Amino acid sequence: MGSSLTAAICLEDFASQVAERHNRPEIEAGESPELLLNNMTISRNDNEKVFIEPSVNSIRVSIKIKQADDIEEILVHKFTRFLTGRAENFFILRRVPIKGYDISFLITNFHTEQMLKHKLVDFIIEFMEDVDREISEIKLFLNARARFVAEAYLTPFD
Repeated sequence: MGSSLTAAICLEDFASQVAERHNRPEIEAGESPELLLNNMTISRNDNEKVFIEPSVNSIRVSIKIKQADDIEEILVHKFTRFLTGRAENFFILRRVPIKGYDISFLITNFHTEQMLKHKLVDFIIEFMEDVDREISEIKLFLNARARFVAEAYLTPFD
């Protein structure tokens, strides 16, 4: 995963071929198909995958977070909604993910000029690990809380 991201983040400043004096992320604009590179999907299974869409001046990384049951689906939805609501604090986070994925990042050539490439790759990988860990911890806490409430509710009937 890290080597694929590192290879895809080789971005350069590229002016728009459609509008003069504009430089838009080509992966978002999609007006010039010759500027889009080959997409990559890295997948453990259908519930856990990463979709990397590189272009000449931008890259979009979309992540589908593991959701084994209904509780995890709700937790992932709430967690990603919380993060995307604060997308301006995460410079590379998109507000709306790609359809079929839970969260998306957009990295442009301006980001790679301001930030270190290997740190961007490390951030995305660490983000994926942390999200899985957070969802698991929240689910364990939720189950423990539900068990405590059930015991407290059923105690008077003993």
